Amino acid sequence: MTGPTTGRAATLVLARHGETVWHAENRYAGTSDIDLTPNGTLQAERLAGWSRSRGITTVISSPVRRAVETAEPAALAVGTPLTVVDDLREVGFGVAEGHTLSELDPAIVARFRADPVAYPFPAAEPPSLGAQRCAQALRGIAARHPGGAVLVVAHNTVLRLGLCVLLGVPTAHYRQVFPRLDNAAVTEIAVPLDGRRTPASLLSLNVPVTDRPGRLRGLAVPA
Repeated sequence: MTGPTTGRAATLVLARHGETVWHAENRYAGTSDIDLTPNGTLQAERLAGWSRSRGITTVISSPVRRAVETAEPAALAVGTPLTVVDDLREVGFGVAEGHTLSELDPAIVARFRADPVAYPFPAAEPPSLGAQRCAQALRGIAARHPGGAVLVVAHNTVLRLGLCVLLGVPTAHYRQVFPRLDNAAVTEIAVPLDGRRTPASLLSLNVPVTDRPGRLRGLAVPA
């Protein structure tokens, strides 16, 4: 299976950081500096082994510590310095930061669920801005690494927003089209290098790194 643009495109392997101590309660972690759990550390180690087998040549991370700590073992495993790109940081969630949806004003939650881009959480970074900065960062990474296999470690929401922009999906639907990216699972995209805003190709989605790495895998949509 190959897309029409893959012959003149760069392949990016996107991964969400490992599990953190807020995941058990599904608390929003945007700008907060949250520790990985022991399981999150194990996920990072598995991602490192997968990256070595997959032939990853470059490892790039969000500046947020949980992403850096997930990416560092992969960079070490493939023998490359870790590059940090600030625009891959997670969006800030404003009043939702550190909270679950059940702890928030029901009216705020209802508006957010109806259209998270038009009605983000109060004091949050506008999702439209997060989407554009992530998409621009990924396009820039692709342009700088046209022949390599690049692992990009970042975050659940900003990556889903960036994917929408690159794939031509309305960002208002990011929560429906991409319900979640699992911790340390990988998603591959082919980003065109034609200098235009040609949509990227989605090659695989949310593939666990316990799977044997391959050149191209089918879509694995979360339940």
